Amino acid sequence: MVAPGFIDPHTHYDRDIVPWSQDPEQSLILPAIMQGVTTVFVGVDGSGHPAIAETLSNADKKGIGPNVAAYVGFGAVRSMVLGYSDKAPDAEELISMKKLVGKGMCEGAFGFSTGLFYSPQSYSTKDEVITLAGEAASRGGIYDSHLRDESSYTVGLQGAVQELIDIGHATSMPVHIAHIKALGVDVHGESLDVIGLVEKAQASGLAVTADQYPWIASGTSISAALLPRWAQVGGEAEMLARLQDAEQGREIRKAMAENLRRRGGPDSLLLSNRVKQDLIGKTLQDLSEEWGLDPVEAAVKVLEMGGAGVASFNQSEDDVKRFMKQAWVMTSSDASAGHPRKYASYATKYAKYVKQEKTITTAEFVHSSTGLAADSLGLQDRGYLKEGYFADVVVFSPEDYAPRATFLDPEILSAGVVDVIVNGEFAVREGEPTGLSPGRGLKHTPLVGTCD
Repeated sequence: MVAPGFIDPHTHYDRDIVPWSQDPEQSLILPAIMQGVTTVFVGVDGSGHPAIAETLSNADKKGIGPNVAAYVGFGAVRSMVLGYSDKAPDAEELISMKKLVGKGMCEGAFGFSTGLFYSPQSYSTKDEVITLAGEAASRGGIYDSHLRDESSYTVGLQGAVQELIDIGHATSMPVHIAHIKALGVDVHGESLDVIGLVEKAQASGLAVTADQYPWIASGTSISAALLPRWAQVGGEAEMLARLQDAEQGREIRKAMAENLRRRGGPDSLLLSNRVKQDLIGKTLQDLSEEWGLDPVEAAVKVLEMGGAGVASFNQSEDDVKRFMKQAWVMTSSDASAGHPRKYASYATKYAKYVKQEKTITTAEFVHSSTGLAADSLGLQDRGYLKEGYFADVVVFSPEDYAPRATFLDPEILSAGVVDVIVNGEFAVREGEPTGLSPGRGLKHTPLVGTCD
């Protein structure tokens, strides 16, 4: 099969294109290329530094496998001005943040990204977000958000979707839900309600889209999964001090127990990275039994060891499939270490949900991985096989295209891609990487007169 090169709207490959990386193959981004992905978006979840020109220049200078597009991020901007404080910005600080968002947009960002679930972004109000998102809106950008709540932590999944819609209406800009999901036992089945909210907003004239990775497990950190946000104010040192305080420590542990229930219990959290090697591949339940500790105390011990990345098995297959069938939901990977989604999301979606379970058709898989992303996110002359478009192309075997990465061995390249062409050059030929770096840093063009 020959298709347009796949476009991944939500990745963490920023870490692979930094100039100080010593691995010469790292910037080839083989986990993406070997699945047929020819363009990746970075700066997601609010992480995008406003020095967008530098980010894209790093990619060009270092040489990169796929094309790279970037967002300017709320987390980066807020922490630059306010640190990890939970305070509201004063007028001068808000102006400083607006200038940073404007700088990012004028240097080529495709929009403004937020991760409102994560501190310090979680301390913001909706009005603060609207003010900053307006800087991207005025320059033709989109609003991309890891919702404030994908579960029942604070405002609830539906409340968080409504907040995103409110931001879109207030700024008159397209809005995009990052890695859409119904996370945790309290909200399983709410995909129907979320779809209803989105369709109502679309009917009112608002452009609303989403991306999704094809897994029932998300990837996060044990702190993000279990700690209440107030416990993280000021950073890690202050968080650890609160854990040791008798009164605060008791309240934190109470909240952690509730969050653990919400996510499905100690068997649902699998340690995956950023922790001692002998702990990787064990669940929180395993550690609880091994250490003779209550699961919450086992989690506290992991936090005191520096924390850990986890695969969090928290979704239902019914919700995953229901979202996947929506014409406004595109494929993504949320590529990050310790989870097979980095190496296998596109291959898994095809092998499992197209071939095996027939949840969607091949045509729907391809369009949700190409043209839908290009049209929704503002990529020009990409996402389709058309004369005059950039030659981003994937050739894959419908019999052999499949994942090989697993949760216990997540860093194995997928199989079945024959050729990958990026900007007219082979990045993969006859199933093997060529070692070439044909990708480019892609700049969004701001609206005329908005960056003078």
